[in-house]
Amino acid sequence: MARMPQEHLDARRRQILDAARRCFIRNGFHATSMQDVLAEAELSVGAVYRYFKGKDDIIAAIAAEALAEVATAFDTHDADEPPHLDDIVDLVLQVEKPPLAGSPESARLLVQIWSEALRSPGLAAQLTEVMAATRGVVGGLVAQHQKRGLLPDDVPAEQVAAVLIAFVDGFMVQRAVHGHADAAAFRNGLHALMSGPRRDDH
Repeated sequence: MARMPQEHLDARRRQILDAARRCFIRNGFHATSMQDVLAEAELSVGAVYRYFKGKDDIIAAIAAEALAEVATAFDTHDADEPPHLDDIVDLVLQVEKPPLAGSPESARLLVQIWSEALRSPGLAAQLTEVMAATRGVVGGLVAQHQKRGLLPDDVPAEQVAAVLIAFVDGFMVQRAVHGHADAAAFRNGLHALMSGPRRDDH
């Protein structure tokens, strides 16, 4: 059998992920079956299962793609001039890959994924890996700020990263529920909190 070129394999994988996302947004993650994804992608069972074992694998791939784009956004900055930590919100919302894309529908998809992870141990385990990588990316950024004296270094970088990620998670929940959460206003509020005097400065 002739081997398919990598471009074809990549395009087929993209076709599956895009079809799955449309289904998840339209019907919800839990109510979407693999048969729905097959029909939406207009592919055979074998064609889809060649790339993914099931829905959990698909959603983990979607999340991993989004994380990779965030990491790339961070990598575009000079290591000697790391972006301000409140710019993390802007960097995340500039991501085009769901579920971190800045649209309300992507935010709703993200919340659905979190909810499904409470029910599915397999999905929860995969998202745990994705979140560990996320903390690594953001933690590296925090460590750069600590090294330059822009942040106190008496708190481990991974702890600061966890709080920053929680801020972004909260914004996504607001956008999913209300649909009109203002990214600029959120960033301004985060900047004000991070710029306030430390307790031992008084």
